[in-house]
Amino acid sequence: MPVSNRPAHIDISIYVDSVSDEYSRGLQMLANVGPCVTVFGSARTKPGDPTYTDAMAVGRGLAMSGFAVATGGGGGIMEAANRGAALGGGGSIGMPIALPFEESGNEFLELSVTFDHFPARKTCLILACDAVVLFAGGFGTLDELFEVLTLIQTGKMAPVPIILVGSWYWTGLLQWLATDVLDARCISPHDLDLFTIVDTPEAAINEVLART
Repeated sequence: MPVSNRPAHIDISIYVDSVSDEYSRGLQMLANVGPCVTVFGSARTKPGDPTYTDAMAVGRGLAMSGFAVATGGGGGIMEAANRGAALGGGGSIGMPIALPFEESGNEFLELSVTFDHFPARKTCLILACDAVVLFAGGFGTLDELFEVLTLIQTGKMAPVPIILVGSWYWTGLLQWLATDVLDARCISPHDLDLFTIVDTPEAAINEVLART
């Protein structure tokens, strides 16, 4: 018989209560937030990197246009977008997750809720948004992108603009989706219209303004 690595005695109620509490706290924080754009991207991007600078410009421009900016609340792209939002005078929202190798929350957050569980955090960030802007990122960023795409594709979420910044990073993914994935009939041609690739902060902001 296969051997499970799962502990023999798990108190499911503790997990359920913990996740439920996170959903409750996150959604309560969002209850009075107006128009909001969620920004996803790598936690590893450092100040001075062109992508960090672009994310900061997007955060600032969105704030000046009347949007709150929500991120995962960590470093890198998240910090840049929150920093830009703070400079732009708008709401800077963070939902940091407790990890042993990352600080919990950047210094530019106006509103913040810390999470222990990725699913609850991701759901709250998605529910917060009137649009999603994504910069280069790793597994977490790709997970967030495909979560939003899946929710919209399956009708579980109203369509929102999904804007990918940086053709140098995202074009390879688009080409793979438009060839191998489409040829295998795993997606439909119109699924490729669910997102837009742009190259500048100005173009990203203009896409949000034109489609929200």
